[in-house]
Amino acid sequence: MERDAPRRRLPPLNALRAFEAAARHLNFSRAADELSVTPGAVSQQIQNLEDYVGAALFKRTPKGLLLTDAAQTALPALREAFDRLAEAASMLTAAVDGRRLTLTAAPSFAAKWLVPRLGKFEELNPQVDVWLSAGLELVDLTAGEVDVAIRYGAGRYPGLEVRRLIGETVVPVLSPELHANNPLNSPADLLGHILLHDGSPEPDDSCPDWTMWLAARGVKGVDGTRGPRFNQSSMVIEAAANGRGVALAKRTLAQADLDAGRLVSPLQISTAVDFAYYVVHPKAKGRLPQVKAFINWITAEAEAHELALQALDNGAGI
Repeated sequence: MERDAPRRRLPPLNALRAFEAAARHLNFSRAADELSVTPGAVSQQIQNLEDYVGAALFKRTPKGLLLTDAAQTALPALREAFDRLAEAASMLTAAVDGRRLTLTAAPSFAAKWLVPRLGKFEELNPQVDVWLSAGLELVDLTAGEVDVAIRYGAGRYPGLEVRRLIGETVVPVLSPELHANNPLNSPADLLGHILLHDGSPEPDDSCPDWTMWLAARGVKGVDGTRGPRFNQSSMVIEAAANGRGVALAKRTLAQADLDAGRLVSPLQISTAVDFAYYVVHPKAKGRLPQVKAFINWITAEAEAHELALQALDNGAGI
């Protein structure tokens, strides 16, 4: 979690607005018309801003106004800042009236599990606009900018409402073409395969890497440290589906590719891990109608996913 940011020293917002409009028009009168003030008021605001920064922002020439070098340098960032302010104001309005749902999730979970299902939620809740941000960093939910997060971990998230969604197991997977050309019928057959490594940063000691997996099954002669390594689970799954080798994949993330036949798991060996997927949110956010709808929906989707896996396993699946 980030430390509290230092207080920012900002110039008056009205002065910045006047400068941005005047810089865009290169004319105080047109800027005044846009802002519904007098040209004198724009001039005064520009003077206030020049006094604040200690530098001139405009050059007065016979042909009209020109920006100084300092103003030209700062203007793109200022325009972006105003765009961000407008976006933030829109998010505040949408959050209050139930139209905007802001989510965050790890990139692999978002790509492999959440995004393919989100269309169902949107069909059931057409009034809600979903904003999904995928990143490896843990977002500080107490800041209020994000409504709901889906996290992969041990389930300990103090100060937040926490609901477990899906457990996780690790399974060896490879493409059906690679299996046909170089069969993987026993752990010893890995001697003839390239090992693909999931180097995602979750600190789960129960999740085996290849060295641990091979040692647990008494496989000799295979170097469990060799082979390509990827820092996101989705990338190691894609590498396996493209025939680059055998991956130890998180099954929740790989199941859609297993169902579609892009991957196979002929060894039918799965290893349960301690971590699971959780949906979390600040308690206050739980009162928003769009958050209530999303929690109910994703909980039902997670339950259906786990029931489907159980049916596969009972029917000679992994």
